[in-house]
Amino acid sequence: MANKQPSRSVKEIEADISATRSRLARTVDELTYRVSPDTIKANAIASLKGKVNDATMDSEGNPRYDRLATVLGGVAVVAVTLGGLRRIFNRS
Repeated sequence: MANKQPSRSVKEIEADISATRSRLARTVDELTYRVSPDTIKANAIASLKGKVNDATMDSEGNPRYDRLATVLGGVAVVAVTLGGLRRIFNRS
């Protein structure tokens, strides 16, 4: 099979190489930004804040007292249980 593409000049090839090099540099810069520890930490914190807000606030921005009471009740049960275990094991 014969190559039916028209031949390109040296300047066209150099321009293509330069454009490719520029795209690759931007891609590497973007990847470097995405995998930096500060960016990962900021994304994780934003995600966690969003999940907490979704769980504790309704669509109008008011607190959901039923869920807050459930969480606080769970925290109280854990605190009482740990206090009781501490009292049992530290009697000696």
